[in-house]
Amino acid sequence: MKTFAQLGYSLTLFVLVSASSAFGQNQIMPSGKTSPATLSRTPLVTFVELGSVRCIPCRQMQPVMKSIEKKYGDQIRVIFHDVWKPEQAEQAKVYGIRLIPTQVFLDADGKEFSRHEGFYPEEEIDRLLQKKGLKPLQEG
Repeated sequence: MKTFAQLGYSLTLFVLVSASSAFGQNQIMPSGKTSPATLSRTPLVTFVELGSVRCIPCRQMQPVMKSIEKKYGDQIRVIFHDVWKPEQAEQAKVYGIRLIPTQVFLDADGKEFSRHEGFYPEEEIDRLLQKKGLKPLQEG
């Protein structure tokens, strides 16, 4: 029989797992199934895009983000925050952005190593990521 403390720990763990799953709703998820092994890996880079679906340059970044995610697989996590939505506006303050779109790149420890404002061409993002040690899954 579980003690009250053990039940409390289980409930806390459930809440933390649920909260982390809810955070992922802003994440651009790759198509296909995600295996438990993939979920446990820490990506080398987290690519945070701060913009809005109502902003033309931000919309132009959407296919770039999807391509980068597909090209680098689980080496990268791509997250999009629509900072014009009230529930996500706080992210603009968290990242201290001045304009949209803004791209923030974090290393595996969560430390920012690069930032770009405006549309960011995929070829330039590729160069940045490859300098950080990421390798495309397939050429082309």
